[in-house]
Amino acid sequence: MIEYHENKEIIARRIARFFHGGEVVNLGIGLPTLVANFIPKDKTVILQSENGLIGLGPAPEPGKAHKDLTNAGFMPVTILPGGAFFDSATSFGIIRGGHVDYTVLGVLEVDQEGNLANYKIPGRMVPGMGGAMDLVAGSRIVIAATTHCEKSGASKLKRRCTLPLTAAKEVDIVVTDVGYFKVEGGVFVLKEWFEPYTPEWIKEHTDADIVLAPDCRKAEL
Repeated sequence: MIEYHENKEIIARRIARFFHGGEVVNLGIGLPTLVANFIPKDKTVILQSENGLIGLGPAPEPGKAHKDLTNAGFMPVTILPGGAFFDSATSFGIIRGGHVDYTVLGVLEVDQEGNLANYKIPGRMVPGMGGAMDLVAGSRIVIAATTHCEKSGASKLKRRCTLPLTAAKEVDIVVTDVGYFKVEGGVFVLKEWFEPYTPEWIKEHTDADIVLAPDCRKAEL
């Protein structure tokens, strides 16, 4: 029997492979920030943060973080040569102007219609939606990055989101720690599965409609 074990690194590794070089990419708070650590050194990917940074590098080495250099989630970052700093108006002008190629967001739930819920759980304090609403509307491709299951064992991929939506029908790709999916035609289309999981296991442990792509395959990570 296959037991589920959370693995955020495999999610970040797979997402980093989507980028070919030259793209402007926004990495959301939390799990998505790990993606920066797995972008190949021979590829130039321009990472942008909505608090006014562009040209971010990987996370700083232990003990080398600068207290005044953080992303929108207040996590320490590095800046590569050629990086720049600017105000929020300029930052959101980049986002709303359609200049971000990919945005990668963590989610609480994502459903097979491409709906996204990532900012509010009823009954808990809400810090605010932040820039997510602008990012999903302004980016060319939206990637949802999430562990596949909650602590209860329930899947975060749903037929319909039950939590308040951040955006409707904006998600293009979902990457969890069991596989990579595209949102197409009102279903999750499984493109790759990650060992030790199988397409059969994924179908059984996902509360949504899943279709295997004609070229569905085991991922090589």
